Amino acid sequence: MRNLVRYCCSGVFALLLWGFSNAVVLADASVSPKEAATMQSSKNAIIVDVREDNEWQERHIPGALHIPLSQLDSRMGELKGHQHGAIVMQCRSGKRSAKAQAALKSAGFTNVYNMEGGLLAWQQQGLSVE
Repeated sequence: MRNLVRYCCSGVFALLLWGFSNAVVLADASVSPKEAATMQSSKNAIIVDVREDNEWQERHIPGALHIPLSQLDSRMGELKGHQHGAIVMQCRSGKRSAKAQAALKSAGFTNVYNMEGGLLAWQQQGLSVE
């Protein structure tokens, strides 16, 4: 017990706890559809649509890159040029894109966002689709 108290008081525990909590905050980074549109139009980010082919063909965000979530691991190399730039992950509602965001973070991408509400929110805010 004494060793545990010394360990906790030594600052190492606090440093580890800070690092863990900081990682959790980064993993939850998200942007609104309007923020994503602004980032894309100013060339500060790319939008990656992780929906399946049939969903993409129905409608998609102009200029978005299409990499279905099921192919993300095998096609991650296509994003290497953007590894240190901003990448906004997008799907229909935000659930698959959150998984894609976590996968990119695990692969070493440092500036990855999940678009809140996905394409549904994008359209609700009156942003254009093709």
